[in-house]
Amino acid sequence: MIVLKAAQEKVLGALQAVSGIVERRHTLPILANVLIRKTGSQVELTSSDLEIQVRTTAEFDGDASNFATTVGARKLIDILRSLPADQTVTLSAAQNKLTLQGGKSRFTLQTLPADDFPLVQEAADFGPVFSVPQKTLKTLINQVHFAMAVHDIRYYLNGILFVAEGKSLTLVATDGHRLALAQANLDVEIPKQEVILPRKTVLELQRLLKDGKDDKDGKDEKDNAPIEMRFAGNQAKFSFSGMEFVTKLVEGKFPDYNRVIPKNHKNHVTLGRAPLLASLQRAAILTSEKFKGVRVNIEPGVLRIASSNAEQEEAKEELEVDYDGDAIEIGFNVTYLMDALANMSVEMVKLELQDTNSSALFTVPEQAGFKYVVMPMRI
Repeated sequence: MIVLKAAQEKVLGALQAVSGIVERRHTLPILANVLIRKTGSQVELTSSDLEIQVRTTAEFDGDASNFATTVGARKLIDILRSLPADQTVTLSAAQNKLTLQGGKSRFTLQTLPADDFPLVQEAADFGPVFSVPQKTLKTLINQVHFAMAVHDIRYYLNGILFVAEGKSLTLVATDGHRLALAQANLDVEIPKQEVILPRKTVLELQRLLKDGKDDKDGKDEKDNAPIEMRFAGNQAKFSFSGMEFVTKLVEGKFPDYNRVIPKNHKNHVTLGRAPLLASLQRAAILTSEKFKGVRVNIEPGVLRIASSNAEQEEAKEELEVDYDGDAIEIGFNVTYLMDALANMSVEMVKLELQDTNSSALFTVPEQAGFKYVVMPMRI
C-alpha cells in the first residue's frame, strides 16, 4: 500500500517539523519513532517525548485507504536528506515494514505498531484561546532564551516565565547569575496568564516559529498566521502554521524578577554593540576554561576590558566612549555578556552601573521592553 507520494522536500519538511523533540536514545524505543496516521490523502505526523507532543498534517498523493504505523524518525530524515530535493519519493507499507523509494534508491525500514505509541494525555479544561503574531513571540524568545538555566536543581529556572496581561506579553529567563526580560505590546487584550514553559519547549518553539524572513513574498498564509495559545493547569497548547504543539508546564514559583532589575543606577554609557562584542570576544580568548572572568574598567572617555589566565597571559582592549560618570572597575563572566550582545540585532546598547559590587543593567535605546541584568563576579 502506498502511504504517500510527493517531492522529497515536501516530505522532509513535514518530518523535520515534528522531529525536533525526538530523542535518539530513550527508555521506550517507540519514542524514537514518528507516528504516521493516514486518512485518505491526508497524512498526520506526530512525535512525543511523553511531556511534549508535536503534530502536523499534510496532503500527499497515495492510496485512498486509511493506515497507521510508526517508524524511526531520524533514520527516515537522514535517508530523505541524502536524496535530491526535487526527486519524487514513495513511502509504501507491507508486512510490518515501510519502504522508501526515490529514483533507483530503495530503503526498507522496520516499524512498530501505531497503537503502542504513547500520546500525551491532553488536559480536559484548556482555558480561552488567544493569539499573538508568530514574529512577536519568536522575537521575544530570541531576546531571552540564552539566560535559561540548564539542568539546574531549581527546576523552575530551566525554562521561561511567560506573563500575559492586558495588551502586554512579557518573557523572562534567569539562571541565577543573569536575567533577561523582553516585553511586547499587542494590538488586542489577552487573558491573564503566568506560566513557566520548559526549556525544551522554548527551544522547539524558537525553531518552528516563523519570523517573516523566510516568507515567499508573503504568499504563504500559514507562515503569516498568528500563533494560537491555550493554557490548562499544567499544560499549554499552541497551534500555528498547520501544527499543534502540546507541552507540560513547569510547576514552581519563578523568582520575583522585578526585585532583581536595578533601578536608578547613576552611571550609564551608550556604545556600539558590535565593537563591544568584538572586544569581549577577543578578550575571552585568554580567559581560562573554567574561569571566564574579564575586568571592565570605565572612566570618563574610555572603557577598558582585560583578561588573564593561569599561564600569566593577558589581553587588553580599549574602547572610546562618551562617558562622564564615576570611575568603576567591575568583573563579569564574559560569556554572559557575549550571549546577550550576540542575540541582539541593534546598533547601540546602553550599560548602566552603580559600583563594583552591584549588578549591571543592559538596555536598548529603541526597545523599551528589553532588559538584561548581569551579576558581577570577583576577579
